[in-house]
Amino acid sequence: MSDRPSPSRRQAARLAAVQALYQWQEGQHGPAEIIEQFLGVRTGETGEGGMRRDADRPLFKDVVEGTTQHKEELEQTVSSALAEDWTWARVDRLVRAILLAGAYELVHRRDVPPRVAINEYVEIAHAFYDQGEPSFINSVLDRVAHQVRPAELVK
Repeated sequence: MSDRPSPSRRQAARLAAVQALYQWQEGQHGPAEIIEQFLGVRTGETGEGGMRRDADRPLFKDVVEGTTQHKEELEQTVSSALAEDWTWARVDRLVRAILLAGAYELVHRRDVPPRVAINEYVEIAHAFYDQGEPSFINSVLDRVAHQVRPAELVK
């Protein structure tokens, strides 16, 4: 990670959720097992595989469970927001995890303002990428937000 400030409890939960969703996409473990690993074993571990002790656990659990339960719907929503020359299969697995989690919050977490959700997941992208991926994620999630919550984005 770079010289960015320490993430908030909610940011830490979202980061861990993206890491859990990345692992879930491997297909070796179900979401409940991965959630239990993060809450039981990985809490307090440092590095890419861990979760901060003070992370917002209910948010972590909700994002992972909700994203996995609504996977097909979220993939369709995100796919429709991709540029014409992009397909879901072409998207990197970590970027997929970020997009799915962000789309989950945009579609199913009406308590989270759309711009907050977008910014949170763009910040997560910056933790892993220093090229074009954060901009790509920003543009896709912005399109998703305009599809599912347009009234909240009027200036």
